[in-house]
This record gives sequence, structure tokens and C-alpha cells, in this order.
Amino acid sequence: MEYNFKEIEKRWQDFWVKNETYKVSEETNKPKYYVLDMFPYPSGAGLHVGHPLGYIASDIYARHKRLQGFNVLHPMGYDAYGLPAEQYAIQTGQHPVITTNQNINRYKEQLDKIGFSFDWSREIRTCEPEYYKWTQWAFIQMFNSYFCNDEQQARPIEELIQVFESQGAEGLNVACSEELSFSAEEWKAKSEKEQQEILLNYRIAYLGETMVNWCPALGTVLANDEVINGLSERGGYPVEQRKMRQWCLRVSAYAQRLLDGLEKIDWTDSIKETQKNWIGRSEGAEMKFNVKDSDLLLEIFTTRADTVFGVTFMVLAPESDYVSRLTSEEQKAEVDAYLAATKKRTERERLADKKISGVFTGSYAINPMNGKEIPIWISDYVLAGYGTGAIMAVPAHDSRDYAFARHFNLPIIPLVEGCDISEESYDAKEGIVVNSDFLNGLTVKEAIEKAKEYIKEKNLGRVKTNYRLRDAIFSRQRYWGEPFPVYYKDGFPYMLPLDKLPLELPEVDKFLPTETGEPPLGRATNWAWDTVNEKVVSVTEINNTTIFQLELNTMPGFAGSSAYYLRYMDPHNDKALVSKESNEYWRSVDLYIGGTEHATGHLIYSRFWNKFLYDINISCEDEPFKKLINQGMIQGRSSFVYRVNGTNKFVSLNLKDQYETTSIHVDVNIVDNDILDVEKFKIWRPDYAEAEFILEDGKYICGYGVEKMSKSLHNVVNPDDIVEKYGADTLRLYEMFLGPLELSKPWDTNGIDGVHRFLRKLWSLFYKGEEFVVVDEAPTKDELKALHKLIKKISLDIENFSFNTSVSASMICVNELTSLKCNKKAILNELVILLAPFAPHIAEELWHALGNTATVCDAVWPQYNEEYLVESVINYTISFNGKARFTIEFAAETTNEEIEKTVLAHASSVKWMEGKTPKKVIIVPKKIVNIVL
Repeated sequence: MEYNFKEIEKRWQDFWVKNETYKVSEETNKPKYYVLDMFPYPSGAGLHVGHPLGYIASDIYARHKRLQGFNVLHPMGYDAYGLPAEQYAIQTGQHPVITTNQNINRYKEQLDKIGFSFDWSREIRTCEPEYYKWTQWAFIQMFNSYFCNDEQQARPIEELIQVFESQGAEGLNVACSEELSFSAEEWKAKSEKEQQEILLNYRIAYLGETMVNWCPALGTVLANDEVINGLSERGGYPVEQRKMRQWCLRVSAYAQRLLDGLEKIDWTDSIKETQKNWIGRSEGAEMKFNVKDSDLLLEIFTTRADTVFGVTFMVLAPESDYVSRLTSEEQKAEVDAYLAATKKRTERERLADKKISGVFTGSYAINPMNGKEIPIWISDYVLAGYGTGAIMAVPAHDSRDYAFARHFNLPIIPLVEGCDISEESYDAKEGIVVNSDFLNGLTVKEAIEKAKEYIKEKNLGRVKTNYRLRDAIFSRQRYWGEPFPVYYKDGFPYMLPLDKLPLELPEVDKFLPTETGEPPLGRATNWAWDTVNEKVVSVTEINNTTIFQLELNTMPGFAGSSAYYLRYMDPHNDKALVSKESNEYWRSVDLYIGGTEHATGHLIYSRFWNKFLYDINISCEDEPFKKLINQGMIQGRSSFVYRVNGTNKFVSLNLKDQYETTSIHVDVNIVDNDILDVEKFKIWRPDYAEAEFILEDGKYICGYGVEKMSKSLHNVVNPDDIVEKYGADTLRLYEMFLGPLELSKPWDTNGIDGVHRFLRKLWSLFYKGEEFVVVDEAPTKDELKALHKLIKKISLDIENFSFNTSVSASMICVNELTSLKCNKKAILNELVILLAPFAPHIAEELWHALGNTATVCDAVWPQYNEEYLVESVINYTISFNGKARFTIEFAAETTNEEIEKTVLAHASSVKWMEGKTPKKVIIVPKKIVNIVL
């Protein structure tokens, strides 16, 4: 019987669906294992062969764990909200839900062809109301909570209100946007509106004034990673910095817990370091500098209070509130021009750019240590979100301050004895302090501590721990996103009742901002909240007494992906995000696989979201993802043809140097093993219909290069085409065979034939023609050795995610069994189980051919026996003066004395010694005997 992969794969995919093979429930008698992929955004282009890489790896691991007896949760869903679908809707007028569902159906079809063990009964789509109901619910919980710094956890806002009523804001240690001071009597005397404004200062979900990346053409705020060189990634439109009132999440309150949590999880050091840098913990002092001829106080944060005597200028972030208050009339025009230019650049671009720019405000600060006047400048190398948005510049000991001072000819004062600052700044982490008044003569370490004490004693500021991590901007001026469960009364936000969720996305006539600049939801006719009847009503009924405007912004893309792992545990629960029973069984994700592009944003937000849910007793684990693996990228292997300049002739690769040519990308799908299908090439583009070819040996050989897989480079390979030609099992094995999971590697179809031949060779162990040749005979020692060597290798490799070496070892084993003409059921039965995680379709087919009735997914993972791996005979290489001449086999237990005696007496040894007496005989156990003459 032939290996008909098309028929086999269709049969078993249908079988798995019909028998709900991958459907999972909470089985308390089994240990659990939760494997999760970062779920995809379903684009219109569908999957290319790079996308399934992580899914195949997670599927192998999930299947392996199931074979080991674990109850494995391995779900899949779709991150379905986002800007691409909305932009397509704007261009075509088609509702985003239509294209999103079309794209999802296409993804699902492609994923099913590859044979993943996903439990599709748990599928989630973030754009469905029954899902985003719980995103809205979580947002309301955050709105109704504050963060207590003493207890390091979220607490109900009602507790804070009670504190305000009894003692006011004095002595509070809570996370807030601005430190406020008021008594209990003052709180009680405030109006509801005033109280609501104060509470926004403390809520975990709050409205705040923030700098955002505003894209006028798209009419929305963009995240930093959606902006490239001052232009929107989608559409290439100009982006500017703008201050807007936005919904924010107080992620910064969790900064220390996010840092501490990294010590509890099994992530790579590089990802942990990236997270640590993003959070950016630093210890120092917040100091107050008086402004000359003004009542203003300039607050700055510094990690090096000991360097205050070396401050020669101050620098404000362009977005700082201080800018407008400190700019003199003489400097206003110059400052305004600088601010206008800065608005066009994102913070990420500003940090990366080493070009020096700045403008003087016209104002001076007074150094609190020595009373000297310090000029106050503005520069885009200072960011508003770090510290107070103002820095004291110590150019002698900071490289960016040094470059700025040199550029603008500002003073540079060295603070460490003997340091050379003639060409660059000096890293002042050690040495003896100079030019620093009462700190002179101290070591740098001593000076840091003494300066902090001085600041506290003289009330010049306070010692403080600062974090670079900023609160997440949570508003988007888009249509295609989760609606906020919020209405506005007297300009202040109020939450919808929990039992009225979800608040569903309304219909609009266009997906564009309104003519007056409001977000697209401003076009909705039914988008007001009736507080009496608790329902959505027409905006024409708004009356500012009982019917109010609903929020016009929607939530960002990361809203739906921040807690999706919890919803998979209990996806059909309409009473809770996740039941206590389901959560306590599945607990957290044991293995999370996804790309490094989520090293900061998604992982920070998910960890924050989970910690908040842990605080309110929804999640039973403080960290959501125990182990994280980042798969590398599969790059495109581009193909090139070479057109002879000025003609429609194309010359083959090895002849092109004889002509002047231009290289052109060609569709890799009409190239096989670097050989171009010239007839398909003529059809590919109308202007190539009359093309002529200069061939070599009757073939057109293409050039190649490794680049990012992209439609524009014509190097995108559709997995459907590979499955159609070679089968899903070949695709799965080949993607793993390409190289280590974590590394990027080029896609090269030149090697896929070998993987497909391996599966056919495996098949031939079971079938000769139409005959099933497996027999019930006892295996030989060599057959057992080949099998148990593979069991040991694959068992170790899977746990270490070394899937490429697992595939190589499987090929070696099948070659060995083929050479041994092995057809023993005892061997082949175990072999099928070992290959089932990698090639589940052929494994299921052969498993049933062997007489098994249940699915191979529920077999028992084999255990290797070390006895079978012990060598009974060892082949020694016999060398003379280091040159190998022949080999001799010895029993494994032969002693060195016996080996030496036998080798020296051997006829071939007598020949090579030529009558000489050996000076030395060196025996390398189990390998070499070297005779030194």
C-alpha cells in the first residue's frame, strides 16, 4: 500500500473532530499542563510558512505531555480587534466584522490542515461581546480600585473614600498621579464633581493628560511600535506628539512587583533583562530647585545627588508643563519653533537619535547646594514620562549631558579627582570627590549617602525610588475595538452597572472620525446611557439629568489579549471571567510560546493585568506564564532572475557575468530547487509573456538571497501549497528540522524532499507494496538498541525544545532499522508513539494498522532501558604514530592489557611495526589504540 498522505491526513483530521479527540475538561485525577501560543491577529493575507513555527513546537510539546499522562489544555483563538481591519473597512466601506470573520475562517482552515491538537471548543475571539464583556468588567474593577503602596496591592476605592472622610489625604502611601493634601473636613465640603476629580488621581483606571502619538490622517492615537521614523506604520502618515485626555491604567504602581515576579518564572535571561530595562528601577533623590525671580519650584529626580555641585544647566522635556511657565518673551519664538519640530518625533526615535538639539528658555534655576544660577534649557533627549520631565545636567559625568554642553559651549565641572574630561565624560562610579564643598575627600559611594542625608535634613527634597515604567494609555480614537462601559455626567466618568454588560459596539455610517473631529463612535445614533432604565438610547435624548453621553473612544489592541489565557480556562462561563474551580485546576500557563516582538508591551500588560486580578481574588496565581519560549523567525529565501539590460531576455545564474544584467525578484512558488519554471514565469506577469531565456544545460538557474518573508519580495510560501504537495506531516517535520527553535533561519524548499523521503522510508518498515509486513517476533539486540537510543534522545530533546535534533535522530533510527530489515511489532509500536507528536497523521495511521483501536494521542510514552544501550562489542581504530591503519573489534569487557596484547600480536600490526619495538601503547577507552614507534 502506497503512502497516500492526502487520504491519510484527511481521514485522521476528520476522525479527531468526530471523536473530539482534543476536547479537554478538568480531570482532577490527572496532573494538568497548560500550553499556550500567543494567539494571532487574522490578517487578510492568511498564514505563510513562518507563522506555524511556534504552533508546531507547542503542538509537539502538548502532544508529548499528553502521552506522558498529563491532562493538557492547548487552546487557540483570535486577537480580532485592531487597526488593519478598520483601515480596510474605511477603504472599502465593508464592516470590519465581515472581513475579520472571513480572515478567521481562512486561518482556521489553514491551521486545521496542519493537524494541530487545539481544543477548538474553547476558541475565543476578542471582538465577540461574550468575550469582551469580561474586558469591560475588568476595566470597571480597575476603575473601582486604588493601589496601596504599603500592602503592595489593589484595594477597593470605597476604602480610600472612608479614609478621606476620617482623616483626609494626610499620611497616605498610595499610588497617585499627583500628591494632594486636604483634610477630612475639606473632603466632605467638596461637591460630587470635585470628589470625582480627586478620586481620578488615585484610581487604577483613570482619565489623565498624557503625551500621545497622534496621527491626524488616521484620526487616532498610535502605540510607539506603530510609528516608524515619524510616520504611521500603516499608511505612512505623519505622526505628532500631542497632549490629550486619555484613559490610562496605573501599571506603574505595579513596577516593583513586576520586577520581583521575574525571579519566580522560567524565562530567558535576555527577555528578563529587557523587562527589567523597560521597568527601569533607579534609587535616588527628588530635589527642589527654586527658579530665579519666580515662586516656581523645579522638581527633578536624580540617582546621583552627590553630583549636584557639578550641575551647570537644567534640561526640560519639550512636553513638560514647566516649558510654558519658564519661557521668556525673548525666547518664545525660538522655543515654539523647537516644540513644533519635536512634536513630529516619537519618544523611541528621540532616544535612538544621537543628534544634539535644544533651545534656551530664558530662565534660570538656583542650585540649592551653593546658590549658583543655572540656565534652563529644553531638549528632546529628556522625556516627560521619566521622573518629573526635568533633569539637572552634570556634563562631566554623563555622556549626553557632555555632548549637549560641548555643542552649546556650556561649562563642564569635574567632580572626581584626576578624571580626564578633555574628550568625553567620565563614569564617576568610584574615586575621590572634588569641587563639591562638604563632600570633598569622600569616596563616591560615601558622597552619595551623605548627599541624600543632607537633602533630607535641609528639606531640599526626598529620597525616592523611581521607575521608568509608565502608565499604559488605554484610549484609541478608533471604531474597531472594545467599547468602554462608561458614560459622562458633568464631564466626569461613571461606570455602567455590571449586570448590563456587555456594552456592545454600535453601528455607524462610516468608520471615520466625525466632521467635528470626534472618534468614529461619535457617528453612532444610539450611543447614550439612560440611567433610569439602564439601557442604551438615542443620542437625541441626552438631557444631562438622567441620559448621558457614552464614551466615544474604544480600548486598544492589548485590552483583549491581556487576560485571554484565563478565559480559555472557562470560555463559556457567563457568570464570571473564570470560575474558581477552573482557575484553581489550570492555575497558570505552564508553557507560553510566541515572538520576541512581545518582549515588553504584551508581556508587561498581561503580567500587570494578572496581578490586579490576583489582588481581587480572581486569579489564583500572581504570575500568568511560568515558562516562556520565543521562537525565531523563518525568513524568506528570495529567488532572482537576471534580465539582460535593454532586452526582455533573462540569463541563467552562472552565465550572467557575460552580460550587463538587472536582478529581479521572482515568485518563489514558480521555482523548484532553484530551477525556474519558464512557462509559469511567462504567465506570471503580462510583460514577461514574450520573454526569452539563455539557459545552462537546458535549465534556468535562479540566484537566491535570505530576506524577510514579504509579499513585495515575492518570497512568501503558503503552507497550503506545501501541505498539498508533501503533506502536513512533512511540513511539521521540516519546520522543526530547519534549525534550533529560538533562532531565525531561512526557508529553503531544497531540503524538504529529504524529509518527505524519510516519511516514505518509515512507511516502508510497515508495508512492502500492498502487503503489511509487521510480525510478532522478538526483537534483536541491535533493534532494541536503535529504538532505545531514540527514546532517550527524543525524551531529552523535547524537554529542551531541541526539536531539530529530534528529527535528525528519528531519521538515523529509521535508517538503522531499515538496514536491520526490522519489521518487529514490539519495535515499530514504540517508534510510532515517539513520532506521533511530530507527525501525528502518519503515526495515527500506522498505530491503527498495528491493531491498536484507541487514538495514538492516548498511548503511553516509552521509557528507555539503559541495558539496551550498553555496547557489547567495541570497534577500536588501530593507529601507528597517530595514523589510522585498520580496526579490530573487542568485547566491551576486554581489559586494556588484553587489548594491547591482541593488537601487538595482530598480523597487520607486525606489518606496520616493521620489526621495531613500540616505545609506548596508548589506549583511548572504546575508541583508539595508538602505537608509538
